[in-house]
Amino acid sequence: MQEEYIKLIFGLKLKQIRTSKDLSLFKLSKLTGLSKSYLNEIEKGKKYPKTDKIVALADAFEVPYDELVSLKLDKNLAPVAEILQSNLLQEIPLDIFGIEERDLIEIISNAPMKVNAFISTLIEIGNNYNLTKESFFLASLRSFQEANDNYFPEIEKAAKNFLREYMVDADECVSNESIEEILKEEYHYTIAYKDFNDFGFKDLAKLRSIFIKEKKLLYINITSDKDQQRFILAKELGYNYLNLTERLYTFSWASFETFDQLLNNFYASYFAGALLLPEEKLLEDMRELFNLEEHDLSKFQEILGKYTESPETIYQRMTNLLPKHFNIRDLFFLRLSTKKGSNSFKLTKELHLNQQQSPQANETDEHYCRRWVSLNVLKKLETEEDGVHETSAQISIYPYNNNQKYYVISSGTKDPFNPDYLRSVTIGVLYKSAQRKIKFMNDSTIPIREVAVTCENCGMKDCSERAAEPFRFEKDIRNKRLNVIINDFIKEQSKLEISN
Repeated sequence: MQEEYIKLIFGLKLKQIRTSKDLSLFKLSKLTGLSKSYLNEIEKGKKYPKTDKIVALADAFEVPYDELVSLKLDKNLAPVAEILQSNLLQEIPLDIFGIEERDLIEIISNAPMKVNAFISTLIEIGNNYNLTKESFFLASLRSFQEANDNYFPEIEKAAKNFLREYMVDADECVSNESIEEILKEEYHYTIAYKDFNDFGFKDLAKLRSIFIKEKKLLYINITSDKDQQRFILAKELGYNYLNLTERLYTFSWASFETFDQLLNNFYASYFAGALLLPEEKLLEDMRELFNLEEHDLSKFQEILGKYTESPETIYQRMTNLLPKHFNIRDLFFLRLSTKKGSNSFKLTKELHLNQQQSPQANETDEHYCRRWVSLNVLKKLETEEDGVHETSAQISIYPYNNNQKYYVISSGTKDPFNPDYLRSVTIGVLYKSAQRKIKFMNDSTIPIREVAVTCENCGMKDCSERAAEPFRFEKDIRNKRLNVIINDFIKEQSKLEISN
């Protein structure tokens, strides 16, 4: 166990015994001859006393020396000790939120009982909702993006520097061939386009790329389309140009060992987006689009589709630029998937800036509202024989969530690696914060729908799209009604007592 944590556990034990004996730091100082400031630093886990000082403390407390130096804490503090002895604090990405490990340790030492209750609560929530280390790190990454409005100027600058250094014609879109050439010449890559089905492992066919670090060999699944291949190549440039050594080796990733791998994967992906959809060019096109008076989805596809045919790349990139350049910070991004013929939908990716938008992922297997445009584009896509891309938009109003109103646009596509699956990507912006910036949002022809988050929490009457009964909503209503009755009863009884 690390020396820092040994200090902290000793400090926790010292403080616990001192307070149980109703001794102030001043009184303990008088009994032991140790200064008050020195004792304070011991209790905060900053110092570990020498043997003679521990003897003095044991004598003052009238406890055996061995008991005082033991790393065992009583049952009230045992969970804290377990956390400190594990690698949890090392695994939590404290640094990206500007938190020093020492600060957290001091919080623990100042209020160990409350921290213990908090830790126990997290453990219980994690057990009940199957919270894994992987999902914890993904949630940390989302929080990191949200804390920075999903805009990272240092990566934007790096992408611009790269374009200046390597791309001769800045007016042209970055081509697959040009990226390949740079990877081969500058970073000594070998790039092989293969049908992953030929590798003899069925599950590998679902991947788009595999990187063999020792050989600098990049396998790209030949079944992926041109845009997907370009993003993979640009992402490899990001890893190398940004000097990101701790990385993931497949796309899409199957698993990760450390938070740095996940974070660097995000940085490399961000760099790829900034390279393929350059900030200044895309901003010019977004302004042109937002100045349109009429709501025309074909214009949306025409203006933004010249960069890539991948809606996800476009929507993700817009989440970078909308907060920074248009002051539209109330937004969300969703990616959902479904199997053809199924009435089940899975939320596989999400981002919520300002952390107040609905919907958000639920862990209770509830049914997402079938009025979402995100689900409707998937239904439309499934009915079209030759459909490869479906885009739709609506204004969504959440009557059971403070009447929040969003403009939401969603694109559905077939999953190229799972022919039986469809997926949609969606971006939604809070109406009141975006309507001045995006003129076409005021077009009266845009469909308006009342929506909910899940059927189970929805109180809409006679909803033809309902996929489940509103038992959570009804339970909440019953509880509220009961509280009113209880309060009225208490008031009545109070009056009777007073009159008697």
